[in-house]
Amino acid sequence: MGLAGSGKSTQGKILAERLSGVWLSAGQVLRDTQDASVSAVQREGGLVTDKVTIPLMTKEMAQAIVDGKEVILDGFPRTKEQAEWAAENIADRVKVMIQIVVSKKELIRRLEVRGREDDQSREAIEERFRIVEENMLMVERAMGAAGVKTTRVSGEGTPEEVAERIWQVVKKVI
Repeated sequence: MGLAGSGKSTQGKILAERLSGVWLSAGQVLRDTQDASVSAVQREGGLVTDKVTIPLMTKEMAQAIVDGKEVILDGFPRTKEQAEWAAENIADRVKVMIQIVVSKKELIRRLEVRGREDDQSREAIEERFRIVEENMLMVERAMGAAGVKTTRVSGEGTPEEVAERIWQVVKKVI
């Protein structure tokens, strides 16, 4: 869990590889749908509706579980409704939720360098930050009530340094 540019995807991929698991990014799953309405919402910095996101993520998670893989979720759950669904349906399988914390100044710098289509507008970035910040506390509360612990990890530094901090958290729960 973290704001855009915090390194969720980079770290999720590193952790999935380390665990021989599957990195499952809500943002990437949604981008891969090739749905014009989904793309428009993402470009404007909004969140795609839970009605669209939850079924897509459920399908992807189910396939990974059938394949016997550990799943590293990236950007899911992101809303109160998604967190309530996750608390009810998968909380018993979630070992830890990690929030990657990075200063907004550094996040903006990273997003400018990244240059993805949904990072082109400063207004879209700020809107996405606002929405995600509003939702992170609700997600943390819903998952916490279901027994899932959230740990904050600094996302500042090299990807390798951040990966090692995350690994120190994960190895305690696997």
